[in-house]
Amino acid sequence: MGQQALESYLWGAANLLRGLIEAGDYKQYVFPLLFFKRLSDVWDEDYRSAFDETGDHGYAEATANDRFIIPPGAHWSDVRRAARDVGRTLRTAFGAIETANPERLAGVFGNAPWTDKAQMPDATLKNLIEHFSKHILNLAAVPEDELGNAYEYLVRQFADDSGHTAQEFYTNRTLVHLMTQMLRPRPGERIYDPTAGTGGMLISALAEVQRNGGDARTLGLYGQEIIGTTASIARMNLVLHGVEDFRIAVGNALSDPAFIELDRLMTFDMVLANPPYSIKTWNRDAWLEDPWGRNILGTPPQGRADYAFFQHILQSLDRKTGRCAILFPHGVLFRQEEASMRYALIERDLVECVLGLGPNLFYNSPMEACVVVCRTRKPPKRRGRMLFIDAVREVARERAQSFLAPEHQKRILSVYRAFTDEPGFAAVATTEQVLANEGNLSIPRYVRPAAGAMVARESPIDDLRRLWDDFDAGSAAFWREMDDVIEMVERIAAESRTDG
Repeated sequence: MGQQALESYLWGAANLLRGLIEAGDYKQYVFPLLFFKRLSDVWDEDYRSAFDETGDHGYAEATANDRFIIPPGAHWSDVRRAARDVGRTLRTAFGAIETANPERLAGVFGNAPWTDKAQMPDATLKNLIEHFSKHILNLAAVPEDELGNAYEYLVRQFADDSGHTAQEFYTNRTLVHLMTQMLRPRPGERIYDPTAGTGGMLISALAEVQRNGGDARTLGLYGQEIIGTTASIARMNLVLHGVEDFRIAVGNALSDPAFIELDRLMTFDMVLANPPYSIKTWNRDAWLEDPWGRNILGTPPQGRADYAFFQHILQSLDRKTGRCAILFPHGVLFRQEEASMRYALIERDLVECVLGLGPNLFYNSPMEACVVVCRTRKPPKRRGRMLFIDAVREVARERAQSFLAPEHQKRILSVYRAFTDEPGFAAVATTEQVLANEGNLSIPRYVRPAAGAMVARESPIDDLRRLWDDFDAGSAAFWREMDDVIEMVERIAAESRTDG
């Protein structure tokens, strides 16, 4: 199969569920079945190769189990033969495989209600199984990079179908690619995402090392994800991309960080993250005396946990090689309630770059975001200095989706690597200049419009009108959108005060 045919085949499984369950639930059924089929087909491929070589069934089975153990009765073909109680048969097979492969596959199949026949009757499951049975998904037929790309396609399609909830597990891949290029992952490094979602940022780091000719097998990939189903999808994603050295933990990185080394937070060479924006439900009291020493800048306000995630990431960086790129709402750059923490951050000379992004790069959200890049040890020429980039107009839109085109990424990367002024686009400021501005990191304070340039921004009022047109009384999504617009209004108001 070509890539397009593969994607169409996989999306066909989701279409079998359309109208039967909510679009947001497709992933908890389709991904485990895809993964189960892949494991079984690769196991068969290894078995046949070894048997053709030796004619020894015992040797062939042992060889196939070297990659993943599939216990007797837990193969795809065993489940396909089930005439009734298909959900129970699937769940039994999944449990047997997870138990037989505890280090890599524990919990990987998630906890979908496979035995709930009211929601997922035998006939529906049989249709799904027969659909996946149409093609062989072994390595010869579908190499790891092709299946990995198709898996990412499914994640993207599920994001489109499920609407606003997509932001919880999917970040615009063109933006992730840019963040990864800015940090330049290297072979042998440990890379971490504390809010891993489906693992896309970790996969992007892997792909960047491969693109530059490095041995991606030497990478150590680590992630923590609070939603168990999403963490399972991340594990499947990494396995399907051929990753062997990875750990995806389930839990809250703020209250229960998963990666500990010598009674301290494990540190990493590189951290990529898109933390949940300005969450209000978090344990601020515990942060006052954080046992992991993460309150190095102070204690964030209860209504916004952004600087809690920020400090967790900073404390997770290797003291010599550590660098991070974090997606944040613009408010972290200027909000008064976080001013003291921002001031302490700048005094430590950790911020290397503040990149402002254009609108609509997130699903069903008009908000603009920023990327903050930090390093624990800056190159000598960048010490005591930070770069501000106003890339609000570096965005393309196609079929209702916004993205960073290659030329946008190239322009941003070029000025970031040159670390120099570009009128109307980028400016270098010293630590002293920023501290004199009371630690305000709002980009328009430093990047002024080029002479004669007219800066066009979409009016927040236009956003409000569009939201009101779509308003459905009592809609939780509407009020989440309102939070985004309020954030945007706050930022533009701050910029207006700056501009007089």
